[in-house]
Amino acid sequence: MRTVEEHRDRLLALVRPSPGATRRLLESRGLALAAPARAALDLPGFDNSAMDGYAVRVADTRGASPQSPVSLPVVDDVAAGDTRALTMPPGVAMRIMTGAPLPVGAEGIVPVEDTDGGVETVALTAAPEHGRHVRRRGEDVRAGEELVGTGTLLTPGVIALLAAAGVAEVDVHPRPRVAVFSTGDELVPLGVTPGFGQIVDSNQVMLAELVRAAGADLVHCGTLPDEAEAVRRVLSEPPGQPDLVLTSGGVSMGAHDTVKEVLTGLGTVDFVKVAMRPGMPQGAGTVGGVPIVTLPGNPVSSFVSFHVFVLPMIRLLAGRAAGSDAVEVVAGADWPSADGKVEFTRVRVEGGEALPARGQGSHMLGALASANALAVVPADTAYVRSGDTLAAVSLLGLEHPR
Repeated sequence: MRTVEEHRDRLLALVRPSPGATRRLLESRGLALAAPARAALDLPGFDNSAMDGYAVRVADTRGASPQSPVSLPVVDDVAAGDTRALTMPPGVAMRIMTGAPLPVGAEGIVPVEDTDGGVETVALTAAPEHGRHVRRRGEDVRAGEELVGTGTLLTPGVIALLAAAGVAEVDVHPRPRVAVFSTGDELVPLGVTPGFGQIVDSNQVMLAELVRAAGADLVHCGTLPDEAEAVRRVLSEPPGQPDLVLTSGGVSMGAHDTVKEVLTGLGTVDFVKVAMRPGMPQGAGTVGGVPIVTLPGNPVSSFVSFHVFVLPMIRLLAGRAAGSDAVEVVAGADWPSADGKVEFTRVRVEGGEALPARGQGSHMLGALASANALAVVPADTAYVRSGDTLAAVSLLGLEHPR
């Protein structure tokens, strides 16, 4: 029996980051950089004022104080967006707004709060130091400087930085392409009332939504019958040119576990037991060079397995770090665990405290609606006690548990 870590390593060895491609910056949110992004412009692009006030030469304000103001004639107004190349002679002031270009010769800014706000003549009650309240060209970023490195996720904040630095295009890893199949003659599509012995194909819907929530593109979603030749035909050439294929069901020890029957002799897929609950039966390998992961058919087992094994694969395909976003939580109650297996308990985390959701069976979906995390109970723990510290992995589509 494999450990969770051994099986995760086996799956990660099946994938590598997709080749980079050039995209417009505004079409790249949520993607990871395939190459460093470098500034095309200095930031700021010119010396400018950090305050609303008056641009002055330092020598002209010497000795200015509330008790002894210094008066200077105001010879111009400089607004943000002013494109004039102004030069300021000695003995005068220019009224200036935040972000406005600094006139040549100006050495500092006196904030409007330290003046009488004069329009033709201004009384200054403070003398600035050289460079006071001035933003110098390139003090934030220099043209050609690396702004963010390979693997950086393009979030709105990162995109704002790149846009300000004049970066219009970036090299990124495209979204991974994933095909999803559920298996079994007992399945009927969502919207069809199941007959006796039939069930709604919720796994197909669930896995499709998890794929999208993980930031991948769902290129195909369908159901496979319990018929070996049909399964062989579809999985030999899966539709949509996927980077990864997921199946759910048909991987246990049953007489009609068709996926296992077909894939055992096709490609490099092997089927193992993993020391975890839920989700013990697992399979993975390649068919025609395409990685395939076979998940258990029980809905919660498939759901948990996606977070533990498939999500790291999708992240790696997307050029991101494969690690999980686990946080530390404290158990708020006692509950039994599976001795000798890693237990992934569906929990609700609030205020750093984890409480198990009601109904932990691998077929029981009710707990998923109230849970926001998976508490990871180590294999050597047979019973969780209130106050124990555990790692918790947030569920896709939800904010990180706190």
